[in-house]
Amino acid sequence: MSASAETDIGYKVKYSGGSLPNVKAGQDLKMYVDGKNVRLRSGKAGFTNIPTASITEVSYGQEVHRRIGTAVGLAVVSLGIGALVAFSKSKKHYVGLTWDDSGSKGGLVIQADKDEYRGLIAALEGVSGKKAVDTDPPGK
Repeated sequence: MSASAETDIGYKVKYSGGSLPNVKAGQDLKMYVDGKNVRLRSGKAGFTNIPTASITEVSYGQEVHRRIGTAVGLAVVSLGIGALVAFSKSKKHYVGLTWDDSGSKGGLVIQADKDEYRGLIAALEGVSGKKAVDTDPPGK
């Protein structure tokens, strides 16, 4: 596979935090999952490789935000639409990974696209052999 084709394949994610050096919270990354490595790339910078055999846990959860700010802005224009948006929720889907690569431990949390997070979780479960843990409290 050519390098240009490789940059078009993968999951678009946003780094939320963790132990990756030289990566800042909120930074857009591309994540590639294969049988040997989970690779993360920021722009045209080099890859950060996490060997799949070193993955110790896969987790996921949602952070729900009430869209009050949007509702307030719309209420000025149309009270009806504003009232509907006030009760809507937008969900953010987070995926966490922890690993131990011969004593070199680390972890990260990424925000995944709402249309891709299930596929990403399945891919990580498949290559790591670990069942993803739901971090949301019961009843949520």
